[in-house]
Amino acid sequence: MSPVPLPVSPDVWLRQIFSSKSAMTGGVVRRKVRDVERIVGRKTFEAEIRRRGFRAVENSGQYIVFCNRGPVRVVD
Repeated sequence: MSPVPLPVSPDVWLRQIFSSKSAMTGGVVRRKVRDVERIVGRKTFEAEIRRRGFRAVENSGQYIVFCNRGPVRVVD
C-alpha cells in the first residue's frame, strides 16, 4: 500500500496559510497537528512561525497561530 500523496507541496501549503486574509490582517489561523506533520513537518512549521515573529499554541491536536507580534495570555 503506497502513502497518500500530498495535496500540495510544503512550500505552497505554507504560503497559502500565511497569505490568507486572516493571517494578512493579524488574525488567527488554525491547523490540525497531523496535517502539519504530514505536509511540512512540525519542525519546519514552528520555524516558519518563529521566523515571522508570530506565536502559536498547541491544544487537542490543533495549532492555533496568532499572526501578529502581540503578547499571548492563556486564560484558565
